[in-house]
Amino acid sequence: MADETDEAREPGEADEADEANGAWRGWRAATQEALYGPDGFYRRPEGPAGHFRTSVHASPLFAGAVARLLCRVDEALGRPAEPAFVDMGAGRGELAAGVLAALPPDVAARVRMYAVEVADRPAGLDERIEWLGELPEGVTGLLFANEWLDNVPVDVVEAGPDGVPRLVLVRRDGTERSGGPVAGAEARWLERWWPLSAEGQRAEIGLPRDTAWAAAVAALDRGLAVAVDYAHRAGARPPFGTLTGFRAGRQTAPVPDGSCDITAHVALDACALPGARLLTQRAALRALGVSGARPPLALASTDPAAYVRALAGAGHAAELTAPGGLGDFGWLLQPVGLPGAWLGGLLVDVPDHEEQ
Repeated sequence: MADETDEAREPGEADEADEANGAWRGWRAATQEALYGPDGFYRRPEGPAGHFRTSVHASPLFAGAVARLLCRVDEALGRPAEPAFVDMGAGRGELAAGVLAALPPDVAARVRMYAVEVADRPAGLDERIEWLGELPEGVTGLLFANEWLDNVPVDVVEAGPDGVPRLVLVRRDGTERSGGPVAGAEARWLERWWPLSAEGQRAEIGLPRDTAWAAAVAALDRGLAVAVDYAHRAGARPPFGTLTGFRAGRQTAPVPDGSCDITAHVALDACALPGARLLTQRAALRALGVSGARPPLALASTDPAAYVRALAGAGHAAELTAPGGLGDFGWLLQPVGLPGAWLGGLLVDVPDHEEQ
């Protein structure tokens, strides 16, 4: 991090630089404008898929698994007249459309589909999907947030020589400098969830994500809320933080000028509310019937076309569940108004070591 300060410059130099590159501010404010402002990254016409690939884009098996989860939630709720599916941070509606296409006809005929996103509704999206700029309230069903929390802006802090966490300030061009000590609720969050012990260590203050997730869960009257994301847990926090950028399919330095995605891994254990379960994507998808197992070789003789299709599906499943890749994503499952034993029944085939 640059150690220059405004006081160290000649009079007028700081004002001139700030006018060119943007005023100094915390990463949370800078990211908010860069991602969601009038010219922000998430309002660009190409959408997120033009810059990075999520599980939704990797294979239709992912949407199929989420559709099966919705069906299980529907059963647990007693098959309500209008179960909801809420796709939080919907991108261009790819997951909502995939889930709708994968649902059995009786559920598809009853379900109410919501896609929540700041960008305008994409052309050609199934008219049965309602496009919203904010969460619907009082719904019953499944709320699914795939790689949403990692884009809820957070501030970054760095421990100084005295070990005190200080806010990292940034300009529009990505230049950083140290700000003041962290205090109040942010300091308490750090002490509880991500304490820093040595000079130069960094953390992202996840409090805005905890708040955003609690608000999303509160939108459900009854049902299940699921957050899927890059994640880490207490005891294994990255010592230098995870803030990064993505542009045109490549990881890049985070620059808050609207030209790239800005993301950071999520402390899902801090987001979790009472009754939640944390597990890996690998475990969650296996419990929902997605396996990377190869089809039996005998099928190649009896039905070669089916064997080729099954082999391709196994390859897609392997990518979604791969250790060191998408399979290591965290799933946070938060039941709302469901029997306590229901979630355990859903995950009955999940080995203990697959839970985070």
